[in-house]
Amino acid sequence: MFKKIFLVIILVTLASCNATKAPVKTSKSTTTTTRKPTVKGKSTKVYKPVVNTRNTTTTRASSSDEVIESTSRTVVSNDVIGDYILRYRNIAMSNMKAYGIPASIILAQAILESGAGRGDLAQSANNHFGIKCHAGWTGDSVKHDDDASQECFRKYDAAEESFKDHATFLTGRSRYSNLFTLDKDDYKAWAKGLRKAGYATDPRYPDKLISYIERYDLGQYDAMVLGNKYIPMDNNSVIRTVSTSIAYNSNYTYHEVQKGDTLYSISKKYNLLVADLKQKNNLSENIISIGQRLIVK
Repeated sequence: MFKKIFLVIILVTLASCNATKAPVKTSKSTTTTTRKPTVKGKSTKVYKPVVNTRNTTTTRASSSDEVIESTSRTVVSNDVIGDYILRYRNIAMSNMKAYGIPASIILAQAILESGAGRGDLAQSANNHFGIKCHAGWTGDSVKHDDDASQECFRKYDAAEESFKDHATFLTGRSRYSNLFTLDKDDYKAWAKGLRKAGYATDPRYPDKLISYIERYDLGQYDAMVLGNKYIPMDNNSVIRTVSTSIAYNSNYTYHEVQKGDTLYSISKKYNLLVADLKQKNNLSENIISIGQRLIVK
């Protein structure tokens, strides 16, 4: 009897050991299997999208930049060039009327020679046309590397003085006299004539000027001074304003149409009747466009 009881105890003990070992093995196997996929999933989701986003942003930001090389190498965006045109277009049109130089040529030269106002000479000397000292210059000057090391360039107190000196520079030298026999709206002939007269040594100088004029619709300012209607270029200009058939006159006061303006709001601002405003600007309808220049006085 004692032997039977002892045998039963042994069998129960063995059965109990087998029952506890199996769950332990299953538990380890399950833990090992679930950890690996979890780690891999986190690594893929966290890092790859971040890298792609950064690369895309960098490409888009640099696509609108442009390198302008003249007296210095300047990197500017299309917006910078657009702002430069808006800032100096009135001076260019005024100089066209006073000196006979196309406003489109003045602006294109200024963009190129000054790096749209960001170049070294424009920043340090307000020199927007790369004009060197030359014989007879008695004003201030700065030294700057160009065709030769440390050449003498003119320095001005303000950018406006540079624009005026550019006009007197062209009109006061006989080598540029042939330019003034050209049509004022023939910017291509003027661009080529400047290179031929020796304004620049770069053989691509005319092409660069023409490119700026056509890309930024600078011919519209010639049309405004001449009183001609202007047909915008069929291109992807980054800046475009709408010209009118009214010739620019420095004796008039102009209003540039802004977003939200109407003929009524403009007439009230300048104490005019809408009918008078339309008559001054040869308008047959009440439609106006942002950037359009209207005579108000």
